Amino acid sequence: MSALGAQDWRPDFAAANPNLPRWFLDDRTDLTARLAELHVPVLLLWGDADPISPVRVGQRLAELLPRAELHVIPGGGHDLGFTHADEVARLIDRHLGAE
Repeated sequence: MSALGAQDWRPDFAAANPNLPRWFLDDRTDLTARLAELHVPVLLLWGDADPISPVRVGQRLAELLPRAELHVIPGGGHDLGFTHADEVARLIDRHLGAE
């Protein structure tokens, strides 16, 4: 993910949550090659102001997942579920109603 501009969230998360099991922070299993096996509809919601996981990460996932739909929310950060709750809820409702 760092090649796509993503930040490593682990150090700050570990500092804020000292009781996390080490495996949660240390695991670096790369499942990229298996993403094409997922044939369910996938909704990708991304904020265009997310420093942890920039839009390029969402775009890459949309390329790798056969049935992905990417929505980029202007002004959204990593917490866009809180800051853009109405728009996120609308997109989720629409996604869940689609087949």
